[in-house]
Amino acid sequence: QVQLVESGGGLVQVGGSLRLSCAASGSIFSINAMAWYRQAPGKQREWVATITNSGSTNYADSVKGRFTISRDNAKNTVYLQMNSLKPDDTGVYYCNADTRQGYYRTRFDYWGQGTQVTVSS
Repeated sequence: QVQLVESGGGLVQVGGSLRLSCAASGSIFSINAMAWYRQAPGKQREWVATITNSGSTNYADSVKGRFTISRDNAKNTVYLQMNSLKPDDTGVYYCNADTRQGYYRTRFDYWGQGTQVTVSS
């Protein structure tokens, strides 16, 4: 099992910045990659960014060039630096852990409780 705790959300004006944190604990050795997702009111949850164990990163087109995902292995923490925020970035941001378990390395996903980000115009 992996436990994920997010923090860092809040209210920010258009063009502002926020940094989200996601602290992982438990069976962290099973983590293959970490990601951030978000869910706006009335919309489906959407993928935002991923960082793999090798450090490779990938971003949704909507945040590319504005958001940066990074990690601190010593702290078992993943960050999402969000700059030039827009009203469309408003939503609940969820941390995700892609774990591989067992002989066949079956994928199991774990989720944090979410943190609210509100961008006001």
